[in-house]
Amino acid sequence: MSPATADVLVVGGGVLGLAVARELRSRRGDASVLLLEKEPEIGRHQSGRNSGVLHAGFYYATDSLKAELTREGNRRLTEFCRRRDLPINECGKLVVARDESEQEGLDELARRGRENGVELEMVTEEEAREIEPRVRTAGRALWSPATATVDPEAVVRELARDAERAGVEIRTGVAYRGATGGAGAGSVEVRTDAGRVSAGHLVNCAGLYADRVARDFGYSRRYRILPFKGLYLHSDEPAGSYRTNIYPVPRIDRPFLGVHFTVGVGGRARIGPTATPAFWREHYRGLANFDAGELWDVLRREAGHFVRNDFGFRTLAAEELAKHRRSKMVELASDLARGVETDHFRRWGEPGVRAQLVDVEERELVMDFLLQGDADSTHVLNAVSPGFTCALPFAEVVADRIEEEQGRT
Repeated sequence: MSPATADVLVVGGGVLGLAVARELRSRRGDASVLLLEKEPEIGRHQSGRNSGVLHAGFYYATDSLKAELTREGNRRLTEFCRRRDLPINECGKLVVARDESEQEGLDELARRGRENGVELEMVTEEEAREIEPRVRTAGRALWSPATATVDPEAVVRELARDAERAGVEIRTGVAYRGATGGAGAGSVEVRTDAGRVSAGHLVNCAGLYADRVARDFGYSRRYRILPFKGLYLHSDEPAGSYRTNIYPVPRIDRPFLGVHFTVGVGGRARIGPTATPAFWREHYRGLANFDAGELWDVLRREAGHFVRNDFGFRTLAAEELAKHRRSKMVELASDLARGVETDHFRRWGEPGVRAQLVDVEERELVMDFLLQGDADSTHVLNAVSPGFTCALPFAEVVADRIEEEQGRT
């Protein structure tokens, strides 16, 4: 591949990188768009290991980009799956109150849902049991009919086919290795495993490494990725044992939604996830993908957050580590539904790692999506949940930003 040129170079073959490449190619049919993915296949990290939940959009503050994009992302990805005959389980979701103290939290979610234009219904305990006979809730629950689950790998594969049909060139097994610093205004040049690539514009959708790529171009100075490992326990009960997704009222000050039930496209349930601090960026199992430099960097930053208890990190770490005991995970899940037994949940699923962005100056988690860039490069620094749900309209936001930046030059 040496040398290579493209009008647009997209780094990262997850759901957002594919959606962005497809969107840019559709807007500029005469432009060459090249997407690089370091793994042998697309979607091997956050996108392919995603829970597959299409969120409805009622968790997020109304002035956030997440609120703006989730409702539309849910609608469009649902339609995408229907049109392409991709697996989808339109089973909805119940958000339940574990005790009377969480009623206020239900009201806050309902308020956000109304302001975000999301279809929601506050239901009684009896009505909630009609939806899901096994549900537990204190008095009331919030019903979200638009929430669904999909097969994330199937969605990613179909987006890749779409992108290639549109004329995007996808090259797997080719990793970004850094910017050369030799390109002038209106162009960039980067090093890869297969030689140098020159492009008119670079779009960074590198997920767990987005902050590193961004720093090569002078961005993400105050932001760093902090990896959190997520694991689900899978139920051995037959498909259909749970009818709908069941979630607790979350803590609004955290980006994690707590242990919940997810009903997959095949009708089987799982509980989780954990959100355990990982020790390096691709810390999935054992010493796989071990990187000593990353270990030192991540442990150093985690130790600082722990000592200062930034964003409640000390409490969060203790709570999440406890979830690695099956008995603890089942105990938390049993607050949401009846008949939850440890013997039903024996198998851990494939782990995923969440690329959570941290503002190291303010020492706080970045809760909303975040983009930075200029006429030469655009960097998607924070695209955590519900980034999968939002991929299609999010890609339009990225494309709009590129056009605006290039229009200024």
